[in-house]
Amino acid sequence: MSLQIEEFAGNNVTIAIEDRFDFSLHQQFREAYIHRTEQGVNVILDLSKTSYMDSSALGMILLLKDHIEQLSGTLKLVNPSDAVYKVLEIAQFQRLMTIER
Repeated sequence: MSLQIEEFAGNNVTIAIEDRFDFSLHQQFREAYIHRTEQGVNVILDLSKTSYMDSSALGMILLLKDHIEQLSGTLKLVNPSDAVYKVLEIAQFQRLMTIER
């Protein structure tokens, strides 16, 4: 499992999670965004290579969402697998944030 960060022009950042998204990534995931303080940052959470997600990952996403909203930014989850999308759907994350399949 791993986490990749890509930064693009402006305030655009992509965080990609590979394999398992669970509590073992907690510290690394938090470090990926906690030092971002620029207003209007746009974060894409790329889940295309995420094969598994547990409830701790849902909590981490909510903490990211809170942080981004404090910066008047946006958060978008993209390309979740069917299994990961099912977890997001059960937790009704589609009501809280944009999820693009």
